[in-house]
Amino acid sequence: MTTIAVASGKGGTGKTTIATSLVLSAPELRPVFLDCDVEAPNAHLYLHPHFDKKFVVAIPVPQIDESACSSCGLCTQVCQYNAIAVLGGKVQVFPELCHGCGSCARQCPEGAIQEVDQPVGCVQTGTSPNGQRFGRGLLDIGQAMPVPVIRALKRWQGESSGRLVVRDSPPGTACPMVETLRGADYVLLVTEPTPFGLHDLKLALEVTRMLGLPAGVLVNRSGAGNPGMEEVCQEYGVPVLMRVPLRREFGEALARGLPLVEAFPEFRLRFRELLASILHQIKLERRASRSLEGSEPHDIGLDGDR
Repeated sequence: MTTIAVASGKGGTGKTTIATSLVLSAPELRPVFLDCDVEAPNAHLYLHPHFDKKFVVAIPVPQIDESACSSCGLCTQVCQYNAIAVLGGKVQVFPELCHGCGSCARQCPEGAIQEVDQPVGCVQTGTSPNGQRFGRGLLDIGQAMPVPVIRALKRWQGESSGRLVVRDSPPGTACPMVETLRGADYVLLVTEPTPFGLHDLKLALEVTRMLGLPAGVLVNRSGAGNPGMEEVCQEYGVPVLMRVPLRREFGEALARGLPLVEAFPEFRLRFRELLASILHQIKLERRASRSLEGSEPHDIGLDGDR
């Protein structure tokens, strides 16, 4: 299985436009699409899947047995997220801060902590009209923990039979974006030629460097400016793989729910070439890694190229 994550350091750069264009450009690969922007998923507006399955995502949160609790405070010491506090001689739990790590229950000397499941969202899966498998996460309103939903969505990815998976990442460089990138083979960073775009591209490049993931850059709305994109990419050693020009008719088509490659078929070939370039880079990375291990790589490509 080959996984490409489409990400950005900021919102509004066109990640979903690019991610959906990638999967629509190569239907013969029957790619699987994951909408990991669980707080505001919108890829379904362009791929139009029919959802046929749904499962709840929950995290274990502590429940205190006050009759057994000695208020020793050890649970508050092991909690890295300040989700438990001893107030007035009683242990208080703040579920909205709990990450469900289970440390408090394992460390409680009195056995006074049990874990109960607290729903935080759900995962919906289905199939688009052209046969692509589609999965999205939905964080419940008022919940502040998107990462468990993203992890559940990635577990569904592991159960799918797709050879190519495209993940549409949440914006920014916080935990949800990092979790989306983990385990990916390649990261396509979508940016825009503005001062904000340049600043946040640097942050995103730092994340890919930290995770040790190969990356390339796509400049969306090209022509709006050029505040040193090439210099930044050269500094981080990543290529600019493609530029999508700034055109009013692109925005009009997307506002009508039309994917870019369907509204403007001339871009389908360009996105196929982009995908082929990414798959070739993944192949080189795998061969370099597996040559050290003495194993043969198994890669995918376009038009029968393996």
